[in-house]
Amino acid sequence: MTEGAEAWPTVVPGLLLTAPSGTGFHFDPGALCLELLTTGGPGSHARWEVLHRPDDLAAWLPASRLRLPADAVRITDAQLTAARTLRDALWRLTAARARGERGATADYAVLNRAAEHPPLVPRIAPDGTAATPLSADGDQLASTVARDAIALLTGPHADRIRECGAHNCYLIFVDTSRPGRRRWCSMERCGNRNKVRALRARREPEQPE
Repeated sequence: MTEGAEAWPTVVPGLLLTAPSGTGFHFDPGALCLELLTTGGPGSHARWEVLHRPDDLAAWLPASRLRLPADAVRITDAQLTAARTLRDALWRLTAARARGERGATADYAVLNRAAEHPPLVPRIAPDGTAATPLSADGDQLASTVARDAIALLTGPHADRIRECGAHNCYLIFVDTSRPGRRRWCSMERCGNRNKVRALRARREPEQPE
């Protein structure tokens, strides 16, 4: 960097989530489409549902990789329903890929339909941050997420889509690390809990036979 030059602000990708215990932790799933999965999902994931109104999906925008203000995208009730349908399909498809399975044809159809709409048009502000897209709506947001998912599922990291190694955590991430040995959703949470359990197991006295 030349003398007198200003450093660009560094934005750490990922989300700040709250565990059932109330403890906050940083989770970087490695892709925009996987960030949407933290808003709820199908089956047993429905208990974590947070997308009840269009404003709830809008509130996800600033926390996501898009880093857009909540009022940047107009979202209708129908578009919210479509976004939830897309998210649920992505849950099943990425979980299947993490297990080495193919995934359901119907879920791929949902993904492809969402990607048919024009995506959000990226814009940049003079300070180098993302600027608000022009005339953006919920269909464009869903298309952006769907296209990101297609790029992930057909790209070089498709075989690195994984479920967290903890027995009671179902968060999905893509391992973009160079060695490719990431096991946990977050070292702050599941990685640390595994270390504590392993330490306790080593300290427990051997039981007599």
